[in-house]
Amino acid sequence: MSLPVTSLPRPPAHPPWPYDLLDVTALRQSGWRPAAIREFVLKVHQRCNLACDYCYVYELADQSWRDRPAVMSAEVWRAAASRIGDHARAHGLAQVSIVLHGGEPLLAGVDRLLDLIGDMRRAMPAGCRLDVSMQTNAVTLDADKLDRLAAAQVRIGVSVDGLPADHDQHRRFRDGRGSHQEVDRALRLLASLRFRSSYAGLLCTVDPGTDPVATYAALLTHEPPTIDFLLPHANWTTPPPRSSRHPTPHGDWLIAVFDRWYGAPRRETRIRLFEEIMNLLLGGSSRSEQVGLSPVAIAVIESDGAIEQVDSLKSTYAGACETGLDVRTDPIDAMLDHPGVVARQLGAAALSDTCAACPVQRICGGGHYAHRYRAGDGFRNPTVYCADLQLLIGHIHRRMSADLSRRV
Repeated sequence: MSLPVTSLPRPPAHPPWPYDLLDVTALRQSGWRPAAIREFVLKVHQRCNLACDYCYVYELADQSWRDRPAVMSAEVWRAAASRIGDHARAHGLAQVSIVLHGGEPLLAGVDRLLDLIGDMRRAMPAGCRLDVSMQTNAVTLDADKLDRLAAAQVRIGVSVDGLPADHDQHRRFRDGRGSHQEVDRALRLLASLRFRSSYAGLLCTVDPGTDPVATYAALLTHEPPTIDFLLPHANWTTPPPRSSRHPTPHGDWLIAVFDRWYGAPRRETRIRLFEEIMNLLLGGSSRSEQVGLSPVAIAVIESDGAIEQVDSLKSTYAGACETGLDVRTDPIDAMLDHPGVVARQLGAAALSDTCAACPVQRICGGGHYAHRYRAGDGFRNPTVYCADLQLLIGHIHRRMSADLSRRV
């Protein structure tokens, strides 16, 4: 697909790709149509009770949280509910997801969260199921909160970084204390028979300075149904640490975990990144932002009502998430003509020339969009983790091919 070039006005902060170089009007006229937004991340509380050193909200390029209300108001969430309901109705969606996020969403208070969820459910059109989840650091999660959230059918995902010492190195309270003890207590509750149905899984950021197999074993002690390993948010302007002696530390780390997971005599848990790569290698599609070419159909609604792109873009430059839209004045459909959103729905047509010529481009998909950023030109680059992903994909392909050959 050859993309038309135009010269559209743009805010000074935005880079040429996609803001100058992508002509959305011409794409529409050529017959291209966007995918509807199916997942909405609601920033219900802008502040956090931890000070994690790698946090893209507080520690990286974009500091817009400072100018936003600490808590999402009822006015904003009701406007959001109405807009999401209208969007689902217009596109005939049978299912929509909302993710309660922050900061730390539990700081908003369970009463407020339950009111929000009730308003969201009432706004959905007949025949559209609303799935609700929460991503939390879990330090204030207790049995009472879990009882009430479970009654509202909220699935709980928890961020945790493996062994206690490794977790506490990064995920600390503002006074410097580690948070693992509190997280472990909460995870014991979540893994119990009483709350197991509310347990969505664990999110762990890859740290090549840790022991990968020991990290995986530590995560398994929490009995997670799913683990999501995330590469740290980095890009070509602020690259991850690596050396000439060790050029692929993140890929090597993930391979060690894959071999331990894949070689286990029974499936101990699901690991989303590995399963997505395996599915893609077998000809399927991806539901992950980290790999594959499937259209990204996610919107973020900030505590002040701003409709934004996925907030991992805050790791690139100030204002990278902005669309200029607001739930109180704009429909969700207006987002579908935003160049930043369109670029993430174009698949292979939005990739760099390097990626287009790569034999694993359909699997890698250019990597996470935020990791492609380079100051001065934007997002039409390979991921800064290109070598790591090539290494990981090649390794998984060889392991799967060997197994399939033996079985055939």
